[in-house]
Amino acid sequence: MKALVWCAFLKSTPAQYFDVAIAEQHAVTFAAGLAIGGYKPIVAIYSTFLQRAYDQVIHDVAIQKLPVLFAIDRGGIVGADGQTHQGAFDLSFLRCIPNMIIMAPSDENECRQMLHTGYHYQEGPVAVRYPRGSGVGAPLQPLSELPIGKGIIRRQGKSIAILNFGTLLPEALDVAEKTGCNSCRHALYQTTR
Repeated sequence: MKALVWCAFLKSTPAQYFDVAIAEQHAVTFAAGLAIGGYKPIVAIYSTFLQRAYDQVIHDVAIQKLPVLFAIDRGGIVGADGQTHQGAFDLSFLRCIPNMIIMAPSDENECRQMLHTGYHYQEGPVAVRYPRGSGVGAPLQPLSELPIGKGIIRRQGKSIAILNFGTLLPEALDVAEKTGCNSCRHALYQTTR
């Protein structure tokens, strides 16, 4: 997803968009306050900047089980953005937070579905992390909520399991194909707790 998506949101609903600038801790606590007030806040933030608000994510959102959606851009190694923008740590620091649901799409259609699911999830916070750049051109399906904690089996087999979480699905399927792994079982896990 590109920042243009958020620019379009700003233009269509300016009263629902708050730019807190480079105040990540405030952004998360502000979102917690909105959630307590009955709103469904979305915190659109770069992965590396979310690190600065770690305490607020834990204490102000997750422990309270507040329904805040974190749209985490630049998840993973992002290359051209330089050393300070590499989102290499978000999975490790988010996975140990209680009540946090984490999703990592394999393409832009799954990203849309996961953001939709996260927006409608009311039992606690959801983080959808996605990489920098454009999608792979996946066909976009109608929006529907995904089951939390479930995976999709892409190939059924018995001898080897290839697990994928995120955008390396095409490469994982290619490896299974090139190794002649007809008995491989490949599972795409969309969510984790």
